[in-house]
Amino acid sequence: MENSNQSPFHNANNKLMLSALSATDRVAFYKKTYAHVAGGVLVFIMFEWLLLQSDAIVSFAMSMTQGWRWLIMLGGFMFITNYAEGMALKTQDKNKQYLAYGLYILAEAFIFVPLLYIATTFLADGGDVLYQASIVTLSLFTGLSAIVFVTKKDFSFLRTGLTIGFFIAMGLIVAGLLFGFNLGLWFSVAMCLLAGGSILYQTSNMVHKYSTEDYIPAALGLFASLMLLFWYVLQIFMSRD
Repeated sequence: MENSNQSPFHNANNKLMLSALSATDRVAFYKKTYAHVAGGVLVFIMFEWLLLQSDAIVSFAMSMTQGWRWLIMLGGFMFITNYAEGMALKTQDKNKQYLAYGLYILAEAFIFVPLLYIATTFLADGGDVLYQASIVTLSLFTGLSAIVFVTKKDFSFLRTGLTIGFFIAMGLIVAGLLFGFNLGLWFSVAMCLLAGGSILYQTSNMVHKYSTEDYIPAALGLFASLMLLFWYVLQIFMSRD
């Protein structure tokens, strides 16, 4: 039976919510969360560099982009994503949360191997493209996050739209692979908008939904949205060549 005397400042797991904290303590939580996002980016770069050093891994990753194999790769990535997010949210063990975060970062690094290999190997200005895409991605991420903090609006209402949007996107990706058509530039633009909505949603969750001990799950959600945005921003920049 639900405890009717439960404090409104605690969630179902009796964790203290951010709304119960002073402004100073909330800012400290935000700093800790974004420090973990930044740490995730650095670990991603390290993993990516190590993976790209192995010809065997690069060859395998490139082979997985062909036809139905790409569906298997996407399916595996989605499974790992759901597993990592579930583990990070359900457990209070920080070691398991870090393990989940690290597993997700490694999965992101692997799925990025083909895209970054193509950008750095086959584009004459690949380094500039990566730099420009990174700056645009970080600028958009910062701007969208600022919207949540400035307006203090709860963007949890975006959840249904984002879920529908991601299902439509997956359907289009599958259809493109099965019937051999290119989704093109506008699909990447639409996915950037979807990723932007995801950033608003995840940032809003951090502000309104998470407890004081959930900085690792919060960082994982923000990192996932950041990398989704980077994937499609990079594809837009690569499409110019």
